Amino acid sequence: MEAVQRDHWYFMVLIFLPFLKVAVQQKDAITVHLEEGMVLDCACPWNGNLSMVSWTKVPDRDPIAVFHPEYGVNFPHHYRERIEFLRTTPMDGSISMRNVTHQDIGLYHCSVQTFPQGPWTRNIQVEDLDIPPKDDDITEPPTPEWIKTDRELVARQNDNLTISCNHVHNGTVYQVILEKMPHGLPWSIIGVCKKVEGGLVNEDYSDRGRVSCADSLDVSLHLTGVEPEDGGFYRCTFSTDAGVKTTTVLLTVPPQGGFSLSMYMMYIYIGAGAAGLILFIIILILALRHRKRNRREEYRVKLHPSQSQKWRQWQRQ
Repeated sequence: MEAVQRDHWYFMVLIFLPFLKVAVQQKDAITVHLEEGMVLDCACPWNGNLSMVSWTKVPDRDPIAVFHPEYGVNFPHHYRERIEFLRTTPMDGSISMRNVTHQDIGLYHCSVQTFPQGPWTRNIQVEDLDIPPKDDDITEPPTPEWIKTDRELVARQNDNLTISCNHVHNGTVYQVILEKMPHGLPWSIIGVCKKVEGGLVNEDYSDRGRVSCADSLDVSLHLTGVEPEDGGFYRCTFSTDAGVKTTTVLLTVPPQGGFSLSMYMMYIYIGAGAAGLILFIIILILALRHRKRNRREEYRVKLHPSQSQKWRQWQRQ
């Protein structure tokens, strides 16, 4: 019976939550740094009786955590065992979050229902402050002509390949973000490697391949059976105590039976080198024959006239 009641009130929350009118709301969102065990503060500043606390994440507006003084707490499956209500005071709806990933970045909305004053709300923006700020005015991805490439790789289809940024660390590295930009599309995060108090955290968001992270925070993408869509730009952003550093790798996957520009230039260099070597050998042979002919002529001039005549007769035979 108790389980049925809990399901009932949670169902009512899902129905009426979008229609709850806000009496008092903090307009400016508070910024919180994405980190393990981060606290999202939502302590109602006045006294009264707490009826319910609900947390939603924008833009879905689906509840991620609900607290009721009588029925307890409820979490969706994705947030279960990750969110905890702190309840430091009777009017405190703050939560803490563990096992965080970059998918937890976003805007959170907290609503504290009280009696008799009514609801009190707060907005909290969770950001990864280690990511360099981006210009909101830029809507189009940068063209390849404007992207500085530190390394270029060529892989044939169905090959196995490991893409690593090979950054020379000039300081202590705290976090590395691996991004991919397919041709004509914007950058997207496919892997994160960072240090937390509990050790090393490796987040893999790649649909293709496997992202691995070393103790030195060197991040790599391992591709098995390279496909044409694997081609594009890969960028590693290193957050260090000396600042933010980036390394960009360009992967080219030529079509089967076709040639890439790098392979074409390689064949040109090989052909030019072979032609140069053959020309050098021909010039060397001609020079040796010319030198030998000159030595014979000098020897003939030095001979006695009678011997010189015999020499000419011997040459004619």
